[in-house]
Amino acid sequence: MTRQLNLDDIQGNITRAYGRFSFPFARYFFLNIRETEAGRRFVDQVRPHVTTAARWSPDSAPKVTLNIGFTYPGMRKLGLPTRTLQGMPESFVDGMKARAFILGDRSADRVEEDDDGWCAHWDPIWRKNRSSPEDRPDDVHIWISMNARLAKLGTDLPVPELDERTDWLRGLCSEDGVQVLKGHGRDENADFQAASAVFTTIDGVKYPTPREHFGLTDGIGDPVFEGQYPPEQEKEAVIGRGKWMGRKTGWQPIAAGEFILGYPDEAQELPPAAMPPNVMQNGSFMVYRKLHENVATFEAVIEAEAEGFARTMGVSAAQARETVKAKMVGRWSDGVPVATAPGFDDWLAVRRAHGLDDEDPGKALAAQRAYLKSTAASDFRYADDMGGFKCPGGAHLRRVNTRDYLDPLNQPGKANRDATTQLNKRRRILRRGLPYGPDDTAHKDDDTEQGVAMMIIGASIFRQFEFVQQQWIQYGLDFNQGNNTCPLLGDHSRHTRFTIPSDPKSGKPPYVMGGLKTFVETRGGDYFFLPSMTALHMIALGIVDPT
Repeated sequence: MTRQLNLDDIQGNITRAYGRFSFPFARYFFLNIRETEAGRRFVDQVRPHVTTAARWSPDSAPKVTLNIGFTYPGMRKLGLPTRTLQGMPESFVDGMKARAFILGDRSADRVEEDDDGWCAHWDPIWRKNRSSPEDRPDDVHIWISMNARLAKLGTDLPVPELDERTDWLRGLCSEDGVQVLKGHGRDENADFQAASAVFTTIDGVKYPTPREHFGLTDGIGDPVFEGQYPPEQEKEAVIGRGKWMGRKTGWQPIAAGEFILGYPDEAQELPPAAMPPNVMQNGSFMVYRKLHENVATFEAVIEAEAEGFARTMGVSAAQARETVKAKMVGRWSDGVPVATAPGFDDWLAVRRAHGLDDEDPGKALAAQRAYLKSTAASDFRYADDMGGFKCPGGAHLRRVNTRDYLDPLNQPGKANRDATTQLNKRRRILRRGLPYGPDDTAHKDDDTEQGVAMMIIGASIFRQFEFVQQQWIQYGLDFNQGNNTCPLLGDHSRHTRFTIPSDPKSGKPPYVMGGLKTFVETRGGDYFFLPSMTALHMIALGIVDPT
């Protein structure tokens, strides 16, 4: 029997990814609280408009969603009691800027005295944020997100309600109470971070796609946890996206406590909570992380490496380009897993079988959407590929979701049919957010503003997000990669190699990519707490009582 969650008390962005197809537009606002009572009044005015996790039908879905979160300084500014604040996790208290060495955002071999300008490339709003231990008018206290539907199918315009809700939010703010902070991208006056799906034009009609600005399909394998779906939907949704408990039990949903506070986690424990417990119950933590994509550098490296791969493997340049990208990522550019379609011909066969190569581009896009929602896009594991001959051990996908690869009974070169995801299920994260920047046909280089505005949700920032970012993305030891970092998200200022193994039966040598560069750079962000509806009411009334 699946766990019952109080969906009316949980914020909707925790249980639901609003998505590129249903809500393809977003605006992210960051606010500073100038005065405690004004901040509480603001929270009370916003609270009735917050989108909860309550399930909706297609007819009852909102046109614009709204969610809210607070940084640690924001909770302090709202006047939460000292005992409550002292119970908050250390990582949340520190914030993302102070954890830059852990995250790989700052060089670990340069002392702070010699590295004052380490975040000079961050957006102005994030450079100024937490620049002093003292309370400052530049500090980010509140995060507000709005996700909007299409105004009309075939266009790339959001519903007019998005502008209406934006004007309403601005109207709630005042210079001496709560203020919207500016400084996103290169625009010092931009008062929100705009984001949207990458659109493509087919016969003059605009369609949102599941791709980001490198041309890779993204946002596929989000974990499924207890109570997230109705039982009839959970049976299929959990396949490849839950935890693998062996051949007899199969795929099961992950414990709700991994993502929502107040419920048992995968250790069958309730994580430590600040007092009183109901200020944390049904809440979660979120990492907001703006990631810039160096598109020109990525394309140049792929082109150069594909030339060498084509010579080594005796394949065409087009096949080499697609294969190199797929082996780096762990999925082909359309989202087909390399684990189930390891070779170029295997991939073409999957495309034919699922209609992904239909001559009509509109039908092909619809077929891709259907494929990405199916179990075929997520039902695979790695313990049958310990050598990485199908999906390389250091590929991005294997690093961020190791599945059954780290089962302690796995052995090099041997398939383990009984492997489980026991060492992976406590490291899963919920991914939210959208790309930002020009549409699919616009010119893009390293200097144009494009990337992903990413939100990562989990019950423990330290155990989930920070562990994955440090140990699996920036280091390679768990994947027998030495110091080599993630080929897609890693810092390649020093370690520039990525190996694509070859099955000895093929007679081909492994191919070593030696010219990797840093493709993704952080442009700022912070850590936020997403309170329940109950906790928002308590905060707004100023009645959080830790005794």
